[in-house]
Amino acid sequence: MNILGISCYYHDSAAALLMDGLLVAAAAEERFSRKKHDNGYPEQAIQFCLQQGGLIAADLDYVVFYEKPLQKFERILMTSLGGFPQAWRIFREAMVAWFDEKLWIKSQLQTRIGVPVKKILFVEHHLSHAASAMFTSPFEEAAVLTIDGVGEWTTAAMGQATATFNGNGQNSIRLDKEIRFPHSLGLLYSAFTAYLGFRVNNGEYKVMGMAPYGQPNYMDDVYKVVSVDDEGGLQLNMDYFSFHRSTRHTFSQKFVDLFGPARTPEAEFFTATTHPNRDHPHWTDAVAAQNRKYADIAAGIQRVTEETVLKMARAAHAHTGSKNLVMAGGVALNSVANGRIVREGPFENVFIQPAAGDSGAALGAALYVYHVILGRPRKFVMQHAYWGAEYSEAEMQAAIAESGFAYEKIDDADRMGQRAVDAILDERVVALYQGRFEWGPRALGNRSILADPRREEMKEIVNTKIKFREPFRPFAPVVPAEKAADYFATPNIGQNLLAPYMLMVSPIVKEKQSQIKAVNHNGTGRLQSIKRASNPLYYGIIEKFGQATGVDVLLNTSFNLRGEPIVNTPQNALNTFRKSDIDQLVMGNFLVKK
Repeated sequence: MNILGISCYYHDSAAALLMDGLLVAAAAEERFSRKKHDNGYPEQAIQFCLQQGGLIAADLDYVVFYEKPLQKFERILMTSLGGFPQAWRIFREAMVAWFDEKLWIKSQLQTRIGVPVKKILFVEHHLSHAASAMFTSPFEEAAVLTIDGVGEWTTAAMGQATATFNGNGQNSIRLDKEIRFPHSLGLLYSAFTAYLGFRVNNGEYKVMGMAPYGQPNYMDDVYKVVSVDDEGGLQLNMDYFSFHRSTRHTFSQKFVDLFGPARTPEAEFFTATTHPNRDHPHWTDAVAAQNRKYADIAAGIQRVTEETVLKMARAAHAHTGSKNLVMAGGVALNSVANGRIVREGPFENVFIQPAAGDSGAALGAALYVYHVILGRPRKFVMQHAYWGAEYSEAEMQAAIAESGFAYEKIDDADRMGQRAVDAILDERVVALYQGRFEWGPRALGNRSILADPRREEMKEIVNTKIKFREPFRPFAPVVPAEKAADYFATPNIGQNLLAPYMLMVSPIVKEKQSQIKAVNHNGTGRLQSIKRASNPLYYGIIEKFGQATGVDVLLNTSFNLRGEPIVNTPQNALNTFRKSDIDQLVMGNFLVKK
């Protein structure tokens, strides 16, 4: 049984392939097209999945799309007409887009993939999200929570799921409660993202990174634009928003009247918190004060989001009585909120699939058909995120030779790891490129940049000279799973199901904060825990660094430049190596040097 799942035309297009219930391949289109957050038809991701499975189109039993386009079209049509004449522009642009391609997705899948119509199925958006988490988790039953911007009509859903491995029970996902458009926690956060000068659907994590530099002094004002009940049900005051009647603006003039002028996109960000010595080259007290206000607003919307998600989680527990929770949807990538659910929520176990956003819904759609529609028992639990493309030693060597960089071949992984550690100890930055690229937005050791976390200045070095991004952005600490509790103050962190995928923020143990300054984001870190079996070379580098320094942590960030997707091919990696101040590149069995 071969099932191909597809998501596209809204956020982060992707494809995923199941063969007899086992995941074989999954990838976002952006990794191949090199267009960040590519939402077009995932031509290359589909080709990759079929190639990885050794299949042609005729071998597919089903092709499954991650939402129901006609229901989505109904929502857009009704919303546009309901807001007329103010919404005339969004109506015009939506009609052009929908009648051009989005409304005819069935015929596109039929002709572009080459499968008959009877093999094409559609799964509702939030069911796809729910399935992406439930059927990759280790649980046989769980409460379900999905939260995003909007699917067809639903913006958040709560329910319960069962999924047996022995086939004796029924596989089911039941979403009993929902919040509907335009009331949306994801769209609320996106409005603040735009207000704070970042791109919607691209910069939400920057708001989360800005928030620790402020205090949540504007929560009362945030609660003027949204009301939240005890179960996390929310209602937006639509007078403050314009996303329902505009393609260009998410918040209204009334929003600006409440919070003040919006932050200029790409404006420099510095405050007395980011630069306590006022040593920023363009320091002025007035700009620092204004930036502090923006940081306070970021802290306010972040705290409101956390409290709302916690209320939803507690309501899901009361509704289901389950000890397990699975989550998906774009809001499930809010790692600060996730950390609070783990520490403060009522669940014993929490699982979030690493591609929690729309890309992951491609996988969820395929899983839903296999387990619920077809009723097949479970065989698969996600143990790692390495489901993308990989390249042969010959392809790597050819690309390196063409690049002109000096290199040497080191076949012994232990020796390669030691060379990487030696460079890091010598205050150099090392890129690690190996195996299949990661599924989801995080680099987890196969497409990573590594540096010494002990040096506070390393944060600014990597941000400004290598990533070319905002200096306030945090970096992730990676730690061996068995050492995680030594550094992070979350109960049972070594066994936590989110930490392997960098999906939660944890307080750093107070005594350790001064040892890992470059990954200490105001006393917290969005950690990745790693086991030797998952990634031996990556684990070995961290282990050797710990043996040499007594600090069992490395700084890990994604192998890409600002505005670009994480690297895919050897050529991508070498181009990024050339354009940045990365000092060495470990590429498979090759050590590349400048």
